Amino acid sequence: MDPYLRSFALFFALFNPFLMSIYLLDLIRGLPTPTFTRVLIRGSVISATVFTLFAWGGEAFFRDYLQVRFASFQIFGGIVFLLIGLRYVFSGAHAIESLRDNPTVMAGSVAMPIMIGPGTVSASVVIGTRLPLPGAIAVIAGTLLLTVIILVTMKVAHDKLKERHAAITDRYIDLVGRMSALLIGTIAIDMIVTGLDSVGFPGN
Repeated sequence: MDPYLRSFALFFALFNPFLMSIYLLDLIRGLPTPTFTRVLIRGSVISATVFTLFAWGGEAFFRDYLQVRFASFQIFGGIVFLLIGLRYVFSGAHAIESLRDNPTVMAGSVAMPIMIGPGTVSASVVIGTRLPLPGAIAVIAGTLLLTVIILVTMKVAHDKLKERHAAITDRYIDLVGRMSALLIGTIAIDMIVTGLDSVGFPGN
């Protein structure tokens, strides 16, 4: 089970529902729980389809169709996630607010760099190389399901606490977001180092 646990841990850390809750804060505050849940489920289904395709195609998709090395994608994805992590560590929730799209547009699509981005796509490819396709699909679906459950739970808790404990709730979200950003930055550095190792960068 070790490859499954490692794959789940990697994917869940990249999804990071606590940091994603900051990105979706406008939806958490503005949508009723049933609508918010439908948006998440729709986005998760689209994401699962994309991740399954990358898990199935693996590095061959980059090599044969895009004519680029997967290592280049890992390095770029690591840089993107590193910048997001650094901005959040130093700027707090304002860093993620600047990345959020219009809530109306977001509700109808998966324009979420935290959900579908270089990091999670890279993780899908890695999971596809570690596990057989049915196992990779199970890990992807399980991670997405757990992420949706946590985000809906946070939405319900936010609705119950926002009037009486608004300041504490916002402070907690900011604190958890900063701690999560440290993890994102660590994973980003590892992605960059892995990519450099793959291309034989001097000193690696």
